[in-house]
Amino acid sequence: MTQTSERTLNPLPALIFSSRWMQLPLYLGLIVAQGVYVVLFIKELWHLMSHATSFGEQQIMLAVLGLIDVVMISNLLVMVIVGGYETFVSRLRLEGHPDQPEWLSHVNASVLKVKLAMAIIGISSIHLLKTFIAIGGLGADPAIAAAASVATDPAAKGMVYTEAGVMWQTIIHCTFILSAIGIAYTDKLMAQAAKPHKAAH
Repeated sequence: MTQTSERTLNPLPALIFSSRWMQLPLYLGLIVAQGVYVVLFIKELWHLMSHATSFGEQQIMLAVLGLIDVVMISNLLVMVIVGGYETFVSRLRLEGHPDQPEWLSHVNASVLKVKLAMAIIGISSIHLLKTFIAIGGLGADPAIAAAASVATDPAAKGMVYTEAGVMWQTIIHCTFILSAIGIAYTDKLMAQAAKPHKAAH
């Protein structure tokens, strides 16, 4: 039935429907970005291993949080690549595959939005935690604060943590959380409204 419908599509609808394949280069580009993050992870891991004996506990903690941050962003990329392609471009036909992600079997635009929002909250949490650990020089003279930041996190060279900066980072994180709650609640209301409609048919 589906094949017959595809054959009988008029030229304009067929062109519009086929335009979804223009997204393919975008997803391939995200795969390249995934490779870049793999290189970054190896680089950060090597930096941690080569300085393990000279780093203090706080520096090691920040380095590990940096690795976790890279992994979470990589997970976000996988969700966008796999879920987005499955939802907006074409079926991957992974049914029965032993490595098929559990969430992919019931993925749609709403589920993808909620999962992406949760992933962004996780990434924001890691960034906020890194900031809280590295603000030992907060409120001090800018030169002292910058030196304290580099002492705890060598990658933070040139960065100065200010009270306003930390406050805004916290506000943005809370905004992410509220946005995710709003998206989840809206999807829940839409699902509840759709049930009586389906039952009527």
